[in-house]
Amino acid sequence: MPKIAIIAAIEREVWPLVKTWRSTKTDHEGREFTFYESGYAVAVCSGIGSDYARRGAEAIIARYSPELLISAGIAGALVPELRVGDTVFPTVVIDARDASRHETSIRDPALSNSPLARTVLVSSPEVAGAAQKRQLAKSYGAHLVDMEGASVARAAQVHNLPFLAVKGISDDVNFEIFELNRFIRDGKFATKVFVFYLLPRPWLWLKMIRLARNTQLASENLCAWLRESALTNTIVPGIISRR
Repeated sequence: MPKIAIIAAIEREVWPLVKTWRSTKTDHEGREFTFYESGYAVAVCSGIGSDYARRGAEAIIARYSPELLISAGIAGALVPELRVGDTVFPTVVIDARDASRHETSIRDPALSNSPLARTVLVSSPEVAGAAQKRQLAKSYGAHLVDMEGASVARAAQVHNLPFLAVKGISDDVNFEIFELNRFIRDGKFATKVFVFYLLPRPWLWLKMIRLARNTQLASENLCAWLRESALTNTIVPGIISRR
């Protein structure tokens, strides 16, 4: 059984990694999940948001009994030092809903002198615009924001499992993401509805093209790190037992 479990929100975030992996479908808590399996890891795309991340984490734990949980996906920068395409390994994940803090298992000395090794991730209940980013940075001392990391961290804590968060930056601190929350339905992004929304608003086209390209870059860099480091047990030695 794979020893490393990766939880992402949507396929786009980890597709460069899992596109050649074997896929299987399984029901858990009344919801169908698609698991992507390789010889050393398994991934699930849980859906967007904290509750879906929790369900995805519980489903992958129940089916595979992994030794490590990784919350992987894209995130927004809250500080100017983080740029589009950076891959970030937070040491602390904060849940903005209750301010609970969860430490990750990043302890590798090779990262100890890197600013990317001391970042704080805050998980927000919704997509954060520019004003919300500034407030989150101020309130929590955070460097980046996502929606799912804290729920995966909480699942790891409940099951006494080591936990990592690995995030690719898709939008910088000043990038204004207009209201995307209305297009998130049942943990999925309503792409067709969003396209019809954009069609009569050409002033938004370039911004959305830019965001799509940035997201692709963030995903590719994130998956390269997962493939070359986490999944070969070179960044957290000792956590995963050797076969």
